[in-house]
Formats: sequence, C-alpha cells, structure tokens
Amino acid sequence: MMVERASASDLQAIRTLLAEAGLPVDDLGTADVSFWVTRDALGILGAIGVERFGTSGLLRSLVVAPRGQERGVASALLLELESSVRSSGLEFLALLTQTAAPFFAKRGYVVTPREQVPVRVRQSSEFATLCPASAVCMSKAL
Repeated sequence: MMVERASASDLQAIRTLLAEAGLPVDDLGTADVSFWVTRDALGILGAIGVERFGTSGLLRSLVVAPRGQERGVASALLLELESSVRSSGLEFLALLTQTAAPFFAKRGYVVTPREQVPVRVRQSSEFATLCPASAVCMSKAL
C-alpha cells in the first residue's frame, strides 16, 4: 500500500472524508496541517495529518473510508507519518481521540494528562476548542 504526502488538490477530498467520519474540520483553513494519503481506484482511501509545533506535533484526524477499513490502511498511514515526521526532527506526538484509544495504544501511544502535553500543542484549535474535554489524550515519544 502506497502512502504519500497529500497535494493541495487533495484537500477538499480529505475534508469531505473527515467530515463524513465526524472528525474536526473547522480549523483546516487556518491550521498548518500536513496530510498523508493512500488511494485506491475510487480516490482517497485514507488520510492522516500532523500539525507541527517545534519538535512536537499534534496528530490530526486519522481517517479511513468505510471501503478501506479492516485492511491495514490506518496502520500504514500512521507508520508513514511517524517515519516522515521523525526524520524531519519531530520528537513527540500527541493526539486526542474519542474512539481510537485501543488502536493507538497497540502502537505505543500512552494515555497522557493534557497538562503534560507541550503548551504550544495545547494552544492549538483542536486542543482548545474543537475536541471535547471527554476526548482521551495520548502521546508517544518518537
């Protein structure tokens, strides 16, 4: 399965996929989020993003279209994102999730008190307003 950096022409399809999955999209016009995607014959099959804050990052919205679920798409996207951001100097990833804590726990992420996440990450729109307080905060050192 090939995972690649998303292009500007992919952003509307990514936004649609995220919205259909009930994931935050309100700040995508203003937040500096880099996305990776995988495709099939029908278009974008899955996407994952990261918002950088120095050597820390906020993993944004891992999403897989229903036709791609249970096929390893999410794992492939996460592995490629981690490899790419690690090689570009990122040392720490945080995320917020309401549904995928077991998936991320299997891949080395640990539940983390929000106050232990770097301040700049906590000041992001996703942390500050878009994700509810009930979302589980997790992190991983890269």
